[in-house]
Amino acid sequence: MKKFIIIFTSLASLFSLCKPAFADDTPSWLDGFNVGGYSSAGLTLERDQEAQAALNEVSLLVTWNGDSRLSFFGELELENPLSWNDERQFHDQESRFDLERLYLDYNITEKVNFRGGRFLTPNSRWNLLHAPPLVWTSTRPLATSRLFPEGTNGVMVFGATPFMDGAFEYKIFAELLEDQEQDSDELAFEHVKGARFSYKNQSDIGISILSFREKGVDNSYRMLGLDFITHIKQVEVSGEFFQRFDTRNKDGGSGAYLQSAVPLKPLGFNNWYWITRLETLQRPDEASAERWLVGATWRVKPTQLLKFEFTGGSGDQPESPRGFLTSFALFF
Repeated sequence: MKKFIIIFTSLASLFSLCKPAFADDTPSWLDGFNVGGYSSAGLTLERDQEAQAALNEVSLLVTWNGDSRLSFFGELELENPLSWNDERQFHDQESRFDLERLYLDYNITEKVNFRGGRFLTPNSRWNLLHAPPLVWTSTRPLATSRLFPEGTNGVMVFGATPFMDGAFEYKIFAELLEDQEQDSDELAFEHVKGARFSYKNQSDIGISILSFREKGVDNSYRMLGLDFITHIKQVEVSGEFFQRFDTRNKDGGSGAYLQSAVPLKPLGFNNWYWITRLETLQRPDEASAERWLVGATWRVKPTQLLKFEFTGGSGDQPESPRGFLTSFALFF
């Protein structure tokens, strides 16, 4: 499977580079191909741990959109291709390929679209926009990765329609195929289905409902989520809140975060932002984890971010180390 993915993306890249060889007046399905990607690298000085540096990921994005109603999107990510610490020096022992997204979209009508393949589970704003150049911090809120599946293999019906002074968007989805491979520390889910509804105007407010089963727990869950992003004067404020319901009437778990990004231009720091975040996570039969984060992010270019942050709190979570982190992220 991995060999197939590598061959596919290599061919797609080759096709896109070969486009100039065709005459300008010769239509070709290859004209719709575009290749890009993003990457990030960082340094972590974790509390009570040795310093670590890493090239965090290299993601290849392949898109195709011809003159028809059909379009394609693929994202293949090489995670942790290169790492360094005092014990092992430079190494690639933690590197692995991950198929983040691979789907086809079909435009049925002006307000109805169909998607089939592997896509990001659309019940969290952060989950949909998690690429490092699109988010303010190096670390991801725990609630957006430890309560629900980040990706779904299945089908989706989605679209948008004007409503009042904004737009109403909907996504309804269901899993058809379980993940065949997981990381050692990755949570496994099955029987995933749900929906997300959002209203976009000056603010973006979303409500999601989700049903799934978590492997290893032998229980099914229902989940309700709320996410928002708005601006108060020049300050960006965003947050997400999740509550899971256990079908056996036990505690299903919950999580939330609240984050702000304050521009530092009034202090003479153009394109710098002061970032603060508070978050909490409670999973069944696990100790609760709380986090606080303060830091500064410099938007070097529209496609490049340089981030500095201090993180503290309670509970050991490998996805959210406590200490100092810095990273640089870019689109290419």
